[in-house]
Amino acid sequence: MSIKKQTLGEFIIENQTAFKYSSGELSKLINAIRLAAKVVNHEVNKAGLVDILGASGDTNIQGESQQKLDVLANERFIQTLANREIVCGIASEEEDDFIRINSADNNHQNKYVVLIDPLDGSSNIDVNVSVGTIFSIYRRVTPIGTPVTLEDFLQPGRRQVAAGYIIYGTSTMLVYTTGFGVNGFTLNPAIGTFYLSHPDMTFPETGKIYSVNEGNYIHFPEGVKQYIKYCQKEEGDRPYTSRYIGSLVSDFHRNMIKGGIYMYPKSSANENGKLRLLYECNPMAFLAEQAGGKASNGFEPILDIQPEELHQRVPFFCGSRKMVEKAEAFMQEYSSK
Repeated sequence: MSIKKQTLGEFIIENQTAFKYSSGELSKLINAIRLAAKVVNHEVNKAGLVDILGASGDTNIQGESQQKLDVLANERFIQTLANREIVCGIASEEEDDFIRINSADNNHQNKYVVLIDPLDGSSNIDVNVSVGTIFSIYRRVTPIGTPVTLEDFLQPGRRQVAAGYIIYGTSTMLVYTTGFGVNGFTLNPAIGTFYLSHPDMTFPETGKIYSVNEGNYIHFPEGVKQYIKYCQKEEGDRPYTSRYIGSLVSDFHRNMIKGGIYMYPKSSANENGKLRLLYECNPMAFLAEQAGGKASNGFEPILDIQPEELHQRVPFFCGSRKMVEKAEAFMQEYSSK
């Protein structure tokens, strides 16, 4: 006899009373993200059949070439969130500036802002490798009834009220937290419904996987080089296994399930690292801590960093707690070298 799995909608309704600001708005917001995720999933799955592969010919604010699916995913998420009138502002990795959202009566009564990486790892889409969406949700800090300002988006990660990601892979999953643990939901494509498939997800305390682009080794700080050598040394439960997909969502998801560390450190080529604090690092750090893992820039917790600009980049170490702490120890030891 099979047990009926709980749907994402049922889970949201059942758990919304535990949320600090239980007014139903956050539930509607998660539902809007769920809807947009299904639309983008449909587009990703037919990518080889229609003309949405390859570069769009444009570049984003970071000077990176935009893929056609980057643009499409960005449009879908912004349209879905704006049309439902449940957020007062949106910031996207693909947009130069944040977007103010007016309610029907134009009085800015909505309380939440969303920051989003619409299609993480999109450079992999042409070769059919898993990609994802990352989202982060905050309560605005400026007065309700006024237009949102940059201040509403430049909040430390500890103030997030929800964060999550969607992974478009062999199956499509939505994984999120509202500060009460991490839960994963898998899409049944036959009926278009997400079902709770991975309740109470947690990072193993340690693992045997390290994820880093070793092609950049020569440019890494000495602490990272020494930690990589440590991972490769044959001693105890080592050497570890190197696994790097090049899609943050995919690498994070695998490491959370199997145990591991993901690293995108600063380098001589990227002095501040490459990943965006607001769109990638903060939401993933929130998920990691809620799942018993850890995330830092090598020296301090990611969630404690005060953002200074919308597209700020930071070094990123994230994963199983003991592995991140070991990497931090190497960073501290070799910080002056």
